[in-house]
Amino acid sequence: MQKRHQNNFIVFLFLLVFSMNSYAQTIDNDSILLRDYLSELETSFNVKFSYADSDVNAIYIEKSNSDSLDAILNSLRETTEITITKLNDRYYTLTKASTITICGFVLDNFEENTIPGATVEIYESNLSGITDANGAFSFENVPRNSLIQIKHIGFKPIFIEAKEFIKTTDCKTIAMALSYQELDEVIVTQFLTTGLNKLSDASIELNTEKFGILPGVSEPDILQTVQALPGIKSVDETVSDINIRGGTNDQNLILWDGIKMYQTGHFFGLISAFNPYVTEKVSIIKNGTSAIYGGGVSGTLSMKSMQELPLYAKGGAGFNLISGDVFGEIPVNENLAIQISARRSYTDFLNTPTYTTFSEKAFQDTEVDNESEFYFYDFTTKFIYEINPYHHVSASMITMSNNLNYLETTNNGTAPNRSNLNQDNFSIGSQLQSEWTDVYTSQLSFYYTQYDLDALSISNNDTQQLTQNNLVKESNVKLTTNYQLWDTINWMNGYEFTETGIENTTNINQPPFASNIKGVIRHHALFSELNYSSENEKLKGSLGGRLNYFENLNTFKEYVFEPRLNVTYEFLPNFKTEVLGEFKSQVTNQIIDLEQNFLGIEKRRWILSDGDALPITKSKQGSIGFNYDTDKFYAGIDGFYKKVDGINVYTQGFQNQNQFDGEIGSYVVKGAEFLINTKNNFYSAWLSYTFNKNDYTFDALLPTIFPNNLDVRHAVTLAGNYTIGNLKLGLGLNYKSGKPFTQPDKNDPINEAVFPNEINYEESNSSRLPEYLRADASAIYTLNINDKVKTTLGASVLNFTHRRNTLNTYYRLQEDNTIETIERLSLGITPNFSLRISF
Repeated sequence: MQKRHQNNFIVFLFLLVFSMNSYAQTIDNDSILLRDYLSELETSFNVKFSYADSDVNAIYIEKSNSDSLDAILNSLRETTEITITKLNDRYYTLTKASTITICGFVLDNFEENTIPGATVEIYESNLSGITDANGAFSFENVPRNSLIQIKHIGFKPIFIEAKEFIKTTDCKTIAMALSYQELDEVIVTQFLTTGLNKLSDASIELNTEKFGILPGVSEPDILQTVQALPGIKSVDETVSDINIRGGTNDQNLILWDGIKMYQTGHFFGLISAFNPYVTEKVSIIKNGTSAIYGGGVSGTLSMKSMQELPLYAKGGAGFNLISGDVFGEIPVNENLAIQISARRSYTDFLNTPTYTTFSEKAFQDTEVDNESEFYFYDFTTKFIYEINPYHHVSASMITMSNNLNYLETTNNGTAPNRSNLNQDNFSIGSQLQSEWTDVYTSQLSFYYTQYDLDALSISNNDTQQLTQNNLVKESNVKLTTNYQLWDTINWMNGYEFTETGIENTTNINQPPFASNIKGVIRHHALFSELNYSSENEKLKGSLGGRLNYFENLNTFKEYVFEPRLNVTYEFLPNFKTEVLGEFKSQVTNQIIDLEQNFLGIEKRRWILSDGDALPITKSKQGSIGFNYDTDKFYAGIDGFYKKVDGINVYTQGFQNQNQFDGEIGSYVVKGAEFLINTKNNFYSAWLSYTFNKNDYTFDALLPTIFPNNLDVRHAVTLAGNYTIGNLKLGLGLNYKSGKPFTQPDKNDPINEAVFPNEINYEESNSSRLPEYLRADASAIYTLNINDKVKTTLGASVLNFTHRRNTLNTYYRLQEDNTIETIERLSLGITPNFSLRISF
C-alpha cells in the first residue's frame, strides 16, 4: 500500500512539472490573450467588439497569419467555441456559446486498449450514447456547464465536465480504471418504467432519481412501487404489510443504508416511511439472496441513500395532499458531503380528500372518529467523508414517528376519555469502505436501531389507565472483505454480530394487572461466497453460505447453516435461464394480539424466538426461470417452491376458532410468475400474472392442512405508461382472486355448551372473499425553468372506479347472543396531487 502511494506521488510530481513546463511553452509560443488580440484587431481593421469580460478572460489563442478579418474571425469561432455575431460593418458581439460540440476516446488505464460500448451520459440533457469500436464518441449541442458520466462494466465510472471535451483538432483521451466489484451491479434489462431494472443476479433495482411513472403513483413511493412487480402484493392495501411470494411482512428483511428497520410505514401502513428523494437505489430480492444478508425468510428490500461524493449541490422541496418535504445534497468541500431530508404531514390541522379516504380505510370498525388528531414525520441525515482515494467513511441517521391522539367526550359530565398511540423509530449507522490493493477491499459497518410502540388509554373519569409498550433495541457490527482471485472470480467473506432485545409490557391499574416479557438474542454469523463471471459474460453465478449461531439468553442455543445459490446463463442470444436457491432463518416475528388491540386498531408487536412457543423460523426455496430480452421486448417466467417452518398461529392473524391456540406449524407455497413487457422511448406496456398455491400445515389442528391466510391464487396486472414531451401518463388495472376466510357454521353457529358462549366455525379458511379489482391512473408534467431548476406537477387517482373491494371478513359474538359480521373494505376513490421544485 505504501509503495503504491509513493509511486503515485512520484508520478504526480512528474506530471505536475511536465504540465507546468508545457503550459509555459504554450503561452510563450506566439500565444496571446484573446482580449488583447481583440484590441489589436480593433486597431488594425477599425472595428469594435462587444463582450463580457468573463467570456473571454483566461482564453489564450494563437495569432492568425491571415490578412482577412472574416478568416480570422472564423478561426476564432472554430478554436474557442465563442459565438461571433456581426451587427454591421463595424460592430461585432462575442458571447460564449451555451452549447458546445464535444468528442473523446475512452481507453483502459492498464493496457491502454480502446473500450467500445462504454456508456456516455450527459447530465442536464437527454443526450446519451455508447463508444464505437475505436472507443470514440462525439455529441453536438451539449450544455457547456453539464457533467458527463462515462461507465462500463468492470471499470470505475468517471465524472468530467463537458467543457473538458470541447472538440478541437485532437479529441480528448480518457483512461478508465479497472473495478472488481461490478458483478452484482450489471443491468440486464429495464422494464415497466424508467429507473426500474433487472440485474444479472435476478434481483430488481429501483433507481428513484430516474424513476418514470406507474399507474396510481405520482411520486416514487418506494414500498408502493415494489408492489408493481410479480410475486409482491399486499392483501390489505398497505405498504407495511407487503407479502413476497405468500409470506408475511415480518418475514421480509428491510434495510436502509444497511440498518434493519422495524418500522416501515406511516399512517398505519398506507404511506412508505422512507423519503424517496434521498433513497437513491432499492434492491428487491425474492430468491437467491447473497450470503451477506441474514434474516428475512421471504424476501429482502435493501435501500441506499447517497453513495458517492456529489460534484455539485442539489435539492428540492414539494408537497402533496398528505405531507410536505424538503431535501438537500451539499458538497461541503472536495472530501466531505452532507445529505439531509425532512418530511411532515399536516393531517393534524388540515383535512384533504386524500386524508379523508385514508382515515376511512385505517379507522373503519374502530372507536376512532374524524375528531382524532393524527400526524407523522421523518428526518434523515447522512455524511460522507473521503479520507483519501482509497478509504471513505459514511454515517447515516433516520428517525420517524406516527402520533394518534383521540379525545372521547362523555355525556355524563365526567372527564373525557383520552387515548394516545405513538410509533417511533430511531436508527444510526456507519460504514468504512477501504481499497487496500487493486484486488482486495473491505467494508466495516455498525448500526444501532430502536423501535418503540406506546399506547395509553385513560378512562372512567381518570380512574382507569391502560398502558402498552413494545420496545425493540438492536445493535449490529459487520466486516466484509472482497478478494479478486482471478479476472473471473471474486471471493467474498465476512463476520456479523447482532444483539436484539425486545420487551413487551402491559399495565392496568384497575383491576391491577401487569405483564412484562423481555428477551435477548445474540447472533453470530460467518459467511462466504464465490462470484463467477465468464469472460464472455454468458455465465454468471454465486455460491455461498452462512453459518449462524443463535443464543437466546437462558433459553436455547442453536447452529443453523444456510447455503445460497444464484446462477444465470445465456444459452442463446437474448435468451437466459436462472437457477436460484436459498436456506434462510430469522428470530424476530410480529404477533397480532387481537385480545389486546387498542381502540379497535390492530397493533403488531415484535417478539423473539424462545425455542418453545416460537422456534427459529426457517425457510428453504428453489426456483428456475427463463426470460427473453431485447431493447423493445421482455418476456419472463419463473416457477418456485418455498417452505417455511416454525411459524406460530399468533403471527398469522387468524380470526376464527384457531386464533388463540398458539400452535406451531409451517406453510408451503408453490407458484409461478409471468411478465411480458413491450417498450420503446415513448411508451411501456406490460401484463403480469402470478399463481400461488399456499397451504398451512398444523399437526395439532383439524384439518391439519388448509389454505394460508395469504393464499391469493391468481393476481393479474395490466398496465402501461406513455410519454408525450414533458408529460407522462400511466394507466393500470389490478385483479386478485379473493383470500380465504372462515364462516360460522350455518347449521350450528353458536356453541352454547361453554361459558361464555363461542362461535362455531366451519373448517378453517374454507370460504373465499369476492375477487378484487382496482383501476388506477396517474400523470406527471415536468417544466424546465432553466438548466438547473425544474418544476414537476403530479396527479394520481387510486381506484378511480370507486369499487369497494372486501379485504377481510370476520365475526364477533354480541351480548344478545347474535353474530356480527365485520367487513374491512378497500380504499375508495383516492385522488392525490403533488407539486415539486428541484435544482
